[in-house]
Amino acid sequence: MNTGIIELLAFGLVAIIAGFFLLISMVRELTPNQRRKWFLGIGLGTGIIAFSLKIGLIVIFSLFPGPMLSLFPEREHELASVIASTDQRNDSRIFKTPYTWQALPTSAPYPEDNPPTAEKIKLGRKLFFDTRLSADGTLSCASCHVLTDDKGGGDGLTASIGIDGKQGTRNAPTVFNAAFQKVLFWDGRASSLEDQAKGPLINPIEMGMPSLDHVVNTVRNIPEYQALFSSTFPTRPSITIDTIAMAIASYERTLITPDSPYDRFIRGDSNALTEKQIRGMALFGSTGCILFHSGPNFSAASLFSDDTPYRIFPSIPNTVYEKRHRLNDDLGAAPKDNGSDRGVWRIPSLRNVTRTGPYFHNGSVSSLEEAVRIMAHVQLNKAISNRDTDDRSIQWLNSNKRLRVESHQALSDTEVEEIVAFLESLEGKLPISQQ
Repeated sequence: MNTGIIELLAFGLVAIIAGFFLLISMVRELTPNQRRKWFLGIGLGTGIIAFSLKIGLIVIFSLFPGPMLSLFPEREHELASVIASTDQRNDSRIFKTPYTWQALPTSAPYPEDNPPTAEKIKLGRKLFFDTRLSADGTLSCASCHVLTDDKGGGDGLTASIGIDGKQGTRNAPTVFNAAFQKVLFWDGRASSLEDQAKGPLINPIEMGMPSLDHVVNTVRNIPEYQALFSSTFPTRPSITIDTIAMAIASYERTLITPDSPYDRFIRGDSNALTEKQIRGMALFGSTGCILFHSGPNFSAASLFSDDTPYRIFPSIPNTVYEKRHRLNDDLGAAPKDNGSDRGVWRIPSLRNVTRTGPYFHNGSVSSLEEAVRIMAHVQLNKAISNRDTDDRSIQWLNSNKRLRVESHQALSDTEVEEIVAFLESLEGKLPISQQ
């Protein structure tokens, strides 16, 4: 448990004990005939206990929203919906304390049962590029996750093409820096790279193998793999789907890009970013983009975040963008039994985002500038306007007789360009291991 939570719970317990002893001491001072004072002492002591509990719980839930959500994994989608539908512009986790920018680590974490080795990475790379793992022998993992600057670990298509020319319904997420994400796929259905590696192999509109057993038998019947698996996994007597996935995942953990201009800037190179990129970086924070794309991998769905990895998209309903780009044709991870009409999606990383278009789960937006406008409007409720009068909103709150004045309520074309310039600074050098 988090040390801060333990300390707060300890404080609350001490306060309760203090209230209890205060109650006892007051009661001892009373006589049987002092009925009114009996009730006064009991009421005061009970009030102290209740007040202490309330303060403790308020502090815990306000300071540690992520850990509180993680106590209820079976309700994560529901809670994600609740969070996403609130006014995120006033999120206390972001705006009550200055945001700390972080550079990407130079190596990716790995599970205890799958430590990386040079042999395992080499084997995983061979499997990643092997078309024999598809039903018709034409596709590999690398077919939809192209490891070049112009594709950025995706394929540049609206939706990927699988075996027999079948087209899927979702845009291929980048494989670069996927090692830092705590859930994979657009709907977050895989919790590790090992789990993710198995899915496309048997997806009928991707690599199309009839079963995981068929994948295993295919690999076992290739003589070169028999020797490679034997030397890579000496304690395992035979090739299994788990060892296949472990090798692929080990290779994918080398596909990280920690040496972007942004990273160099954070590590101390004050000349790594242009003035325009620094202005865009400031806008990225003040506009509220960091509510979704936080931490060194620019995603609340990353291993660095305790936040829920999901958000409703679009969170502002009935905008012009929703119909134009068919944003609600696919509801993603939204609970299927609650009548939801808006999707729930894993928050993608923005690393190398300038290389990974087209954008969003359905690949419906080709321009990064347009993607920024859409996110500002449908997620943060910002107007897209060059007029100064649109940059401030004034609302009369009749219930409490107050005026609410909010500034920076619109993004101009210049500000959109500055945010895009900052996003360009997240382009990292391709890892040597992909070659």
